[in-house]
Amino acid sequence: MADDLGSAFRLPFAERAGIEITAASKDEVRGRMPWREDLCTLGGILHGGALMTLADTVGAACAFLNLPEGASTATIESKTNLLRAVRGGVVEAVAAPVHVGRTMIVVQTDLRDEQGRRVALTTQTQAVLVPSP
Repeated sequence: MADDLGSAFRLPFAERAGIEITAASKDEVRGRMPWREDLCTLGGILHGGALMTLADTVGAACAFLNLPEGASTATIESKTNLLRAVRGGVVEAVAAPVHVGRTMIVVQTDLRDEQGRRVALTTQTQAVLVPSP
C-alpha cells in the first residue's frame, strides 16, 4: 500500500486479495488488484465479491483520508453495479469523494479492466466516528 496511508491503514484481508493502493490523496485514491484463479467463480471469471473488496478497500482509504483528526470510519452502506466479467489481467480502481460531511462521507469508486472498460461502479457511505470526550 502507498506510504501515504502508513501503518494506520494496513488491511490484512485486502493484502491477501492482492490489493495494492498505488496513489492516495483526499481527492482521489487509486488501487489495483490482479486477476487470480483463486479469486474466481466458474469459468475463470473474477468473483463479484473480489471486485467489491477492491472497491470497498479503495473507497475506505478515500474516506479515511477525508476524516477529521482523531476520527475513524466504518462502511455503513455499499452498492455495486457489476457491469462486465473480468477473465484476466488487472482491475484498476479510482475512488473519489462525492460528499464529505460531519457524520458521513460518500465515495464513488470506478473499476476498470486493462482495456479501460468499466467493470463495476460502487457507491459507499462511510460513517464518521468521532471518539467521545
